[in-house]
Amino acid sequence: MSSSSLNTVHRRRNALNGDWVLVSPHRTQRPWQGQEEKTQAERPSYDPSCYLCPGNTRANGEVNPDYPQTYVFDNDFAALLPTGVQEAKGVGSLFESQNVAGTCRVICFSPRHDLTVAQMELVDIEAVLSTWIQETKILSEKYVWVQIFENKGSVMGCSNPHPHGQIWASSFIPLEPAKEEREQKEYFQKTKQKLLLDYLAQELTSRERVVFENEDWAVVVPYWAVWPFETLLLPKFPVTRITELNDHKKKSLAIAMKALLQAYDVLFETSFPYSMGWHGAPFMEGNFEHWQLHAHFYPPLLRSASVKKFMVGYEMLGEPQRDLTPESAAERLRALVI
Repeated sequence: MSSSSLNTVHRRRNALNGDWVLVSPHRTQRPWQGQEEKTQAERPSYDPSCYLCPGNTRANGEVNPDYPQTYVFDNDFAALLPTGVQEAKGVGSLFESQNVAGTCRVICFSPRHDLTVAQMELVDIEAVLSTWIQETKILSEKYVWVQIFENKGSVMGCSNPHPHGQIWASSFIPLEPAKEEREQKEYFQKTKQKLLLDYLAQELTSRERVVFENEDWAVVVPYWAVWPFETLLLPKFPVTRITELNDHKKKSLAIAMKALLQAYDVLFETSFPYSMGWHGAPFMEGNFEHWQLHAHFYPPLLRSASVKKFMVGYEMLGEPQRDLTPESAAERLRALVI
């Protein structure tokens, strides 16, 4: 697509999941008189009313230990339960259902209530990465899918500001990674190459959407981005799952994550909200050499710390639509990387 056509209304196909997004660059000029979000207030390093701080009592009555770095526990209000056997009902009918099993865990990233990942020391970010890997290894022994994710900020529905994320492991492959499984497999069957490695090679050549890179990792605003400042964190080397990362790759990954999240915070001079998560090959029998590990970052802010992108109306009934082009978003983020 030529640079001139990028400034006109057009659609882009998401090569990773097969979906489309409508891009309308001229709409960045529209006035805004809608809802404005509140910025987050400063927090203390310890909050006696926080359910996640060390030594405090959680909603179910259990007391958190005086943990020094990361702390993991089973979610007190889990969306998935470990009981039951996967069983389909009403197959082929209009009322098909499926029993599922799973485990949901919470990971406190730090004992400090006032920190975010962007503010943490690299060694502490590496500890979070190690915990993600350790928990994934444990859960993958029982479940085919292990979803690591973090919701940061009340605007993203986070119910507790203490730095934490979650891991939901399930007996089924959820909808979004199932799409990625399909597209990556089809591409590999056609080309004998990994889709995301080929994609990244072209991004690093054009450099239009590159935000950050080091020897092992790169951050890009994907060509098909839906959220205004959405990014994709990609390894430059072949790797199918987060459990395959060695210490050196974890160190360079911590650097990449911190660089991205600090740039986010500087963009609108606020603690930037987002939802993020890792996708890698499922844990089941079969050949998954077509898979490439990657992380998605979906921030909702559109034009300031108080104005967010809403997925409503046409987005819910038609298809996703964005105003700011991915190229413009990448240029702004790239300029802020320390």
